[in-house]
Amino acid sequence: MKQLWRKPTIYGAIALGAMTFACQPQDDNPSIQNDDVVEYVKYQNGDIIPGKYIVRLNPTNINFRKTKNYAADTEAMRKVSSDLLAKYRISAESIEYVYGSSIEGFSAALTDEQLADLSKDPSIKYIENDRFFALAPPDGKGPKGGGGSTSQETPWGITRVGGGAAYNGGGKAFIIDSGIDSSHEDLNVDASLGFNAFTSGKDADILVDGNGHGTHVSGTIAAKDNEVGVIGVAPGATVIPVKVLNSRGSGSYSGVIAGINWVTSHGSNGDVANMSLGGGFSQAVNDAVISLGSAGIQVALAAGNESTDANTKSPASANGNNIYTVAAFKEGDIWASFSNYGNPPIDYAAPGVGILSTVPGGYASYNGTSMASPHVAGLLLLGTIHSDGTVNNAPFGVSYPIAHH
Repeated sequence: MKQLWRKPTIYGAIALGAMTFACQPQDDNPSIQNDDVVEYVKYQNGDIIPGKYIVRLNPTNINFRKTKNYAADTEAMRKVSSDLLAKYRISAESIEYVYGSSIEGFSAALTDEQLADLSKDPSIKYIENDRFFALAPPDGKGPKGGGGSTSQETPWGITRVGGGAAYNGGGKAFIIDSGIDSSHEDLNVDASLGFNAFTSGKDADILVDGNGHGTHVSGTIAAKDNEVGVIGVAPGATVIPVKVLNSRGSGSYSGVIAGINWVTSHGSNGDVANMSLGGGFSQAVNDAVISLGSAGIQVALAAGNESTDANTKSPASANGNNIYTVAAFKEGDIWASFSNYGNPPIDYAAPGVGILSTVPGGYASYNGTSMASPHVAGLLLLGTIHSDGTVNNAPFGVSYPIAHH
């Protein structure tokens, strides 16, 4: 059990790892299938954000009822949070994000003295340090092909999971990531339903994915059957950008929770959320994901790429209704050496090596559990997931079912 700020112990802040699942494009030569070239995990950017915290409140101490109305819940939680801080002469301007639709709480900038005072309040469930996380920069190899200049092909992963048939459902896919390139001709993007954690600079444009990671994830889920580029598991399904990573691929735990909070309020039964990101254990992140699943949204989570136990990672370790943690394998149903393991929390394995999908301006092949997770998200849109065998050579001889339509 990770140690959290709890009353009356105020000197035990949780030490979280970096939240980082980024990807590197594979070599353009399709004959090269080296699963050691994986999503790069960059821990030097996983440091604590000085003076920033995530505060989880006890639900029984909150005097408002969740309404599924984002604006109303946010306003109510901001008042609760402001009133709490006022008891300790802490300005409401210290508040950054408020969470009224998923977990009950907020993020804030606090001094050491303010933190010590606040942690004693009976309305506090726990307090965590907020942290940076970042995706790796591109390796410079660039996209494979571009726009409508390429004839359509079906990536091997889509075939392996039984995807690619016409999608006629009404479910939407919320992509909690770096945004989505809304101009990509192979994607059906509805940015009007999206969320952006960034309010200034070039990253404030929700129509743009300055990093490319979220666009790649989106293509695996829902690239159109339109005779160009690639085809997704649920072709043509609507994808919605929930932008919590900037163009450098960086963000914060508190921003990720804000994105989850948005989806909890705006999603409906039949919708899915994909989270191809993660890092060290965070109770707050896990709690937010569990709340999202409890709201009826099906959630696909990347297991992570450190070749370690997924129970030590978040959100991969989150378990609850409608939550699916996904490991990766390569062609031949062979376990990907980088993939995290553990059962629980891993529910399925899916293709994660040499995955060709959309990126801004074209297409590229990436490796990682970030690529495995959207295969399962697409299957969730199609309906009940079945299994089609198990992965070969998995760690410790555990049998991980291969997700299939």
